[in-house]
Amino acid sequence: MTLVDEAVAAGARFQPACELLGLSARTVQRWKAEDVPPDRRAGPKTVPANKLSPAERKRVVEIATAQKYRDLSPNQIVPLLADRGIYVASESSFYRVLREAGLNQHREPSRPASSKAPKALVATGPNQVWSWDITYLPSPVRGRFFYLYLVLDIWSRKVVGTAVHEEETSEHAAALIARACAAEGIAEDQLVLHSDNGSPMKGATMLATLRQLGVATSFSRPRVSNDNPFAESIFKTAKYRPWYPTRPFTSLDDARGWVGNFVVWYNDCHLHSAIRFVTPADRHSGEDVAILRKRRQVYEQARRRNPQRWSGNTKNWSRPRVVTLNPDKRSSSLKEQAA
Repeated sequence: MTLVDEAVAAGARFQPACELLGLSARTVQRWKAEDVPPDRRAGPKTVPANKLSPAERKRVVEIATAQKYRDLSPNQIVPLLADRGIYVASESSFYRVLREAGLNQHREPSRPASSKAPKALVATGPNQVWSWDITYLPSPVRGRFFYLYLVLDIWSRKVVGTAVHEEETSEHAAALIARACAAEGIAEDQLVLHSDNGSPMKGATMLATLRQLGVATSFSRPRVSNDNPFAESIFKTAKYRPWYPTRPFTSLDDARGWVGNFVVWYNDCHLHSAIRFVTPADRHSGEDVAILRKRRQVYEQARRRNPQRWSGNTKNWSRPRVVTLNPDKRSSSLKEQAA
């Protein structure tokens, strides 16, 4: 309290001075009002009767770090000891001792799976990086679904392959990727395929097919949908279309027919905002170059005819040259240089 008074007298504010000493302003005000001794935080004068002795604490550490128990939590260790007729301390005491010893983490040689973001994938043209995923489509049977498998080229946003099945399997996924690679003429070591960690994506048949095709793999972190944003985005586009059915699909053929119509619209009619409002099919084939050049000429001519309508540059119709999946600092720098 003397230190606080000295600080305030020297020009400091009362509240920050209290906080610097680890006290709240209200506590100091109460002490002053009650006229009590300076320190009321002396704590207990006696040692708790249930406190573990140094030998018991050492025993807790020895047990928790032993080879038999080092990969178990105290909630598992204590019952196992009890099964052997041994009681050393409670679960909470185990946790407290291990925390104070800096051992309340993984004590075994292994480490948790990495939570680092997947490596950035940079595409500068079509058929370099594909992204794929599976989503649910409602069926007439409650609790059962049809499954839409969809493969997307991240550079052009073109849907290069789809399939609709009544189950999720690695075999269906492998067949879809094989068909898409054949249709696009994918050569060995040309393509990287990104997906999440579902069993169809990492099944033996799927991985064997990718190795045979010479397609490199990339996977999202477990339970992190943001690592596969292109697939999530097109699924939202599909399900938010005005003609997306408000009732379940009546049959598997019905679902396949709807998906086929959606893909035709998306690839050939949809002006995608991320690729300067051209269709994915035009960008995939390279026809967007002429389309964007013509738009730029139209805007330049309009500006020359009536320059007062523009206070700065005309709309940017330059072709996006780089698309990055899960960008990091290096890939962002490359994108800026390309722009």
